[in-house]
Amino acid sequence: MKTYLSFIFIAIMAMPFGLQAQKTKKDVVKLLDSRTEEYSKIAKQIWGFAEVGFQETQSSALLQETLSKNGFSVEKGVAGMPTAFIATYGSGKPVIAILGEYDALPGVSQEAVPVKTPIEGQGAGHACGHHLFGTASSAAAIAVKDWMIANKKQGTIQFYGTPAEEGGSGKVYMVREGLFKDVDAVINWHPGARNAANPGTSLANKTGKFRFYGMASHAAAAPQRGRSALDGVEAMDVMVNMMREHVTPETRIHYVITRGGEAPNVVPAFAEVYYYVRHPDRAEVKAVWERIVNAANGAALGTDTKVEYEITGGVHDLLPNETLAKAMYNNLSEVGGYALTEDEKKFGEEIQKTFTGKIPALSSTQEVAPWEVRTGSGGSGSTDVGDISWVVPTVGMSAATWVPGTAAHSWQAVAAGGMTIGPKGMMIAAKSMAMTAIDLFSNPTLLADAWKEFRTKTEGFKYEALIGDRPPALDYRK
Repeated sequence: MKTYLSFIFIAIMAMPFGLQAQKTKKDVVKLLDSRTEEYSKIAKQIWGFAEVGFQETQSSALLQETLSKNGFSVEKGVAGMPTAFIATYGSGKPVIAILGEYDALPGVSQEAVPVKTPIEGQGAGHACGHHLFGTASSAAAIAVKDWMIANKKQGTIQFYGTPAEEGGSGKVYMVREGLFKDVDAVINWHPGARNAANPGTSLANKTGKFRFYGMASHAAAAPQRGRSALDGVEAMDVMVNMMREHVTPETRIHYVITRGGEAPNVVPAFAEVYYYVRHPDRAEVKAVWERIVNAANGAALGTDTKVEYEITGGVHDLLPNETLAKAMYNNLSEVGGYALTEDEKKFGEEIQKTFTGKIPALSSTQEVAPWEVRTGSGGSGSTDVGDISWVVPTVGMSAATWVPGTAAHSWQAVAAGGMTIGPKGMMIAAKSMAMTAIDLFSNPTLLADAWKEFRTKTEGFKYEALIGDRPPALDYRK
């Protein structure tokens, strides 16, 4: 008997660190706490890579390596996207998926300091915190895998590496390829300025580039021989700006002129303008987009140029699932927020000096926003998670990874995401997502109720991608 007990003791001690202890959600939280430094280093590496959509080669590879080393099998380059992947552990039902993003934004390079300081030689930055997004989701997936082993749980945990969320609609191609058809529930999160898990929606959008072609000529010696492509772009922009008076108040239209010519004394033979259209209703997005196309055609006719356009992205509005949201809210509330250190408070105070309007208290990182079901409004942003939410029950949350009051897509977000504040919020998200996944593996009724709500809300709905049947726009950031 003594020999047998010794054998059992040796076997337990030989198990990977932490597996023998991960019997409960509290055990999972403790293990994630013990790996905070490791995951913070991974996030900081991706923050330094700062790779834009469909160019996240190093970021994707690092997350793949992390998941592979922790027992996941990895399928690379899914849905025609070289930086997309699916990492899987386990087999059978239920299949629970966790989403991870890792693309940066162009034009917002920034050091991890509270004063605007672009990094020399680097054009992009993680102004939406996707370096934290991908890392926290990987950490959650690995923690759930370890919990499954410790409890001998049947089922499948998957991590979906989803590139080019910022305008490239990476997840849409995954949905279109049927990669979520066997998934039972999807969990995700997003960096932000507060801790919250309330069900809400988002804006549908459609994006594309309009390219005008004219004829080059000497702008002074022979202007009559030229036809300015830039004139076409500007004429289009003027018409669209006049159109703003005659669209619904919820409509949002943004554009940037990405190519306007090479020299003032050369009539531009080529010019390009990049457009976004957003609205809570995807049907209205389609209608406004057609009006913008009409403006482009009219501009080309009026300036004697030619125009063509390319759809580069398009996403559905987000379909909330209150059943899953309540479960995630309960877990986030149990995890709670975090306090800033004195150095982090000083950093926050300096950052907040750059803000305008009402500024939240720095102590709000310790709080979880009260439960609230938001209806009607489409929110203020768009996400390709929206498409997933119309084909499988989906839940998300936000964590305070930035100084309270920070706006997304700002240098202030890049700065906080690159120092210690970002990883603190990241681990709040990792714990909350892991706990929610554990609930879904442990409680069949929760999953059944989520699907009942989902089927009620999607009755009569047939999914159709707003990008049509085009292949991934792999060069949209080039």
